[in-house]
Amino acid sequence: MASVLEDPILIRPFKGHKAAVSGVDFSPTTTALASSSLDRFLMIWNLKPQSRAFRFVGHVEAVTSVQFSPDGHLVASASQDRTVRLWIPCVHGESSALKAHTAPVRSVNFSHDGQFLVTASNDKSIKVWSVHRQRLLFSLSQHTHWVRCAKFSPDGRLIASCSEDKTVKIWDAANKICIDSFTDYEGFANYVDFNPSGTCVVSAGSNHTVKLWDIRMNKLLQHYRVHRGGVNCVSFHPSGNYLITASTDGTLKIMDLLEGRLIYTLHGHKGPVLSVAFSKGGEKFASGGADAQVLLWKTNFDSFNYKEVLKQHRRRIHTDDPPHLLDIYPRSPHPHDGQSQSIEIDPSFDVTDTQTLDPPVVDISSSVYFSSPSRTTGSSNGVSPFKDDMSSEDLRYRPALFSPASSRRRLEDEVEPAVCTVDKRIGISPALGNALEHIVEQLDVLTLTISILEQRLTLTEDKLKECLENQHKMLLQARQGE
Repeated sequence: MASVLEDPILIRPFKGHKAAVSGVDFSPTTTALASSSLDRFLMIWNLKPQSRAFRFVGHVEAVTSVQFSPDGHLVASASQDRTVRLWIPCVHGESSALKAHTAPVRSVNFSHDGQFLVTASNDKSIKVWSVHRQRLLFSLSQHTHWVRCAKFSPDGRLIASCSEDKTVKIWDAANKICIDSFTDYEGFANYVDFNPSGTCVVSAGSNHTVKLWDIRMNKLLQHYRVHRGGVNCVSFHPSGNYLITASTDGTLKIMDLLEGRLIYTLHGHKGPVLSVAFSKGGEKFASGGADAQVLLWKTNFDSFNYKEVLKQHRRRIHTDDPPHLLDIYPRSPHPHDGQSQSIEIDPSFDVTDTQTLDPPVVDISSSVYFSSPSRTTGSSNGVSPFKDDMSSEDLRYRPALFSPASSRRRLEDEVEPAVCTVDKRIGISPALGNALEHIVEQLDVLTLTISILEQRLTLTEDKLKECLENQHKMLLQARQGE
């Protein structure tokens, strides 16, 4: 019986993290895969055969999000240690740390041109940064609870965010204002993203649902109830025709958005699936789970005409009660014999028993060149603009650090067989470290207090200005009356 290739298959697992994998992202060339984990480490997996993996050490608490820049020369990571780091993915481990927020940072996302970075945090704010100058540009502060995710639209003109205040907001990045807000009274969204055309926003709900909104018509287009647990992450296929979801119920599900139906349920992780991402060309996708594994999959189905597949496999047309049970075998394609029954896979089946050996891991400790201060001034519309008043001396980093023409060896070109460890950290006594940490915490509180005072002062100034304008109008009216 001939095998059929349109089903996704598991290429291989990657083991190296010691705790749940919170984020995954492919390099633009799909030669490397980055993953973030609650074990405090960032890992970059070389997808070439028999290549080493690299573990980047720098964050002091769980890493919550990771993304390659559009040109592949930088990797951004967000952490519960309240910082965002920008790494050069090379064996030197060079990185810059941004003191980004006053609470854990949930997500990080590059704009399409790579010039800007948007971050979301438990401090209820969204912040936009200049990547090259390593500085805060402005803040968006209208959410009333933790902000779990923020993403740029494909053209960079809009920002979508979701919060535990049960809203998904759309922001005008140029004018720094909220232009739309969708409310879900059943739960909050864990994750939000734009489709490739930028016309729709998808939200992954804590209430087990996935919703697709048309932001032009302010209309809910599609509503999927296919999971038995919260949906933690979603990813659009580059064509925009397919959507993959990762859920606490331990499964990945693939929806055909043109047909409006579930077509695949993938097992493989032991426990909740926290992250998923298609490659830039859509030929692969990766998933990360609470089992500390990163699974690499081959897409396959995107190269076939889906309507022709439907004609050959009529079993995909019938609809089961959710969740759908059209499960696929995770390690190899299964032949379709036209039978109507679903294929069920025991989620506890050990799919990681493959012939591929785990890659050797090289630890790379961060050599930090600078840490940019974040300075904000409040305003009455919930936006905190950044004043452009820093001197060149304040930007304490090497210009070559972010040069695309850098001659540093990148991980994709790494060919040395020996395993090496790069360690450039300076030892600090525990007592001094605790004292410094306490000082930093107090400075954070002071910064937050000053920010609040600045916002109140701005509001007062606005009210005073309004009063003066009204008084001036009254005087003019009185004179005209006389």
